[in-house]
Amino acid sequence: MPMTYSVLYDVTLLTEDDLYLFNEGNHFHLYKKLGAHVVTRGGTKGTYFAVWAPDAEIVYVMGDFNGWNKTSHALRSRAVSGIWEGFIPGVEKGAKYKFHVCSRYQGYTADKTDPFALHGETPPLTASIVWDLDYLWGTRPG
Repeated sequence: MPMTYSVLYDVTLLTEDDLYLFNEGNHFHLYKKLGAHVVTRGGTKGTYFAVWAPDAEIVYVMGDFNGWNKTSHALRSRAVSGIWEGFIPGVEKGAKYKFHVCSRYQGYTADKTDPFALHGETPPLTASIVWDLDYLWGTRPG
């Protein structure tokens, strides 16, 4: 049985400058802001999710942490940027996930792999995997 996690909306990686550069089309480090990022806020470790879905009516995160429930973890729209975001405490590196996007148009819905995912399942499986950017280039294991 999956654990119960709730979405918090007071955690963001996006500053006003980020939104300005994004809307202008000149943000060159979006991989640090969009996708899934393991963070600790207020002593609570979890994952911050953000995706650009400008024509969505609502966006959800589903994954192995919620039994792949398509509608249990809604993200919140950030201003007029088309970016949807939310922080889910307890979701850690290695969790599999997708976004469930509900369009504003004709009731269309789709389960989408994260375009900014840092890791993903081996095909033919298609889920994104929460990962991190902590990799030391030029080092050899062991």
